Amino acid sequence: MQEAIDFLTNKNPIFREIIEKYGLPTIPKRPQGFETLVLLILEQQVSIDSAKATFLKIKSYTTCHPETMSILSDEEFRALGVSRQKTKYIKILAEAILNKEIDIESLATKSAKQVREELIKLKGIGNWTIDIYLMFCLQEPDLIPLGDIAVINTIKELLDIHDKQEMEIHAEQWSPYRSYATYLLWHYYLNKRNRKIAY
Repeated sequence: MQEAIDFLTNKNPIFREIIEKYGLPTIPKRPQGFETLVLLILEQQVSIDSAKATFLKIKSYTTCHPETMSILSDEEFRALGVSRQKTKYIKILAEAILNKEIDIESLATKSAKQVREELIKLKGIGNWTIDIYLMFCLQEPDLIPLGDIAVINTIKELLDIHDKQEMEIHAEQWSPYRSYATYLLWHYYLNKRNRKIAY
């Protein structure tokens, strides 16, 4: 991590300012596999805290395995606080695993590009979900998730860049440590709003 921090603080003083003000960021880690993908589906377009509450409800009700999720009824999902759309996405994922259309365990041996190509085929799993899975579970060091509202808002605020394509071009100078740049941007975003989250 130190190597990444040194690289980024040399590239842009804004990263040094974030660290001086708020300390070093947490490097998020989550286990690989089905459960984390379910949690990421739940986290789409809602706060991490509310998604986690729903996820814990699911886990206290049943095991979060493809076998159980594929047979849980829509009514049961709804009672657990899962929207109809997200219920559909979770079932598509569970069935893809059960039908051996996707092998989650093998993703760790593949490149980020290959992981994206495999997961994007599943309805309900878009680039944001894939970016976070790559960063949190597979420890991909060089990604900037420009589908993430906190990242976008922080770049607008700190760098005064408002166009997504320009953000992407600007972030190329942070390669090969764009994921670490993302952790610093999140760190700033959360601390400035006095929010604490456990990834």
